[in-house]
Amino acid sequence: MTLTVGTAPFSKEPAGQFNVEVDRSTATLLWDPVPHRVRALFAKETVVDSEGAVLLHETGRLPVYYFPQDDFRAELLQPSDKSTHCPHKGDARYWHVQVGERRAPDAVWAYPEPIERASFLAGYAALDWDSFDEWFVEDEQAFGHPRDPYSRIDVYRTSRHVRVLVGDEVLADSRRTKVLYETSLPPRYYFPPEDVRTELFEPSSRRTRCAYKGSASYWHLRLGERRCEDFVWSYPAPPHDAEPVRDLYCFFNERVDLEVDGTVGERPRTQYSRDDD
Repeated sequence: MTLTVGTAPFSKEPAGQFNVEVDRSTATLLWDPVPHRVRALFAKETVVDSEGAVLLHETGRLPVYYFPQDDFRAELLQPSDKSTHCPHKGDARYWHVQVGERRAPDAVWAYPEPIERASFLAGYAALDWDSFDEWFVEDEQAFGHPRDPYSRIDVYRTSRHVRVLVGDEVLADSRRTKVLYETSLPPRYYFPPEDVRTELFEPSSRRTRCAYKGSASYWHLRLGERRCEDFVWSYPAPPHDAEPVRDLYCFFNERVDLEVDGTVGERPRTQYSRDDD
């Protein structure tokens, strides 16, 4: 995750406390240079290739790469009529990316005259991550969104007695789970398949990509006539940070009763919470 979302220090609802006053009525911006080379490709053409990228961290948002405008292939950009206003950054103008017959509309934006508190944005432009076909950090392909240098993953084995329940139904029961701690997210308990009632699962077509954990596969949960959509996930081929949870199953804490050593914890409220479970 990042410094600015979930329960992170500069989010709207941080888990910790500072010994100084932080004004949470406005967005906090952190303009943070990164040391690596970053490239974005569209239709096999490199649109930007930069050793001067900067990560913009903003309250409630994932970090976004900004690049010096001189690092763009200007011949691939076409001015757009779109403009937007941000109270924390100013007025943005946009460009389409055009390569042959392919166009990514409004895929690049900049703040030519940012407000004073965001003056560092002048001369830089950002890209809509999903509009581009490939991203590379140095020569490693990047997925999902920019990695936050202040985010990390830790995985620990635990012998605590962990159960997952929906109502009176026990879905998983184990003393050999692995707990994945990811910055600003609730702890996630991953279960070996033998300790999970996989006969209640139905395959889902949903796939998601995490910048830190890789591509996730999902399953629905079938309880009689009731089906809970995209209720369980697993990482079949995670990168090295998440390798310990390969092929293990995880449930959304937000949607189940998670019992650890006999105590059911309060369900966290995140973007994954559902009121219909």
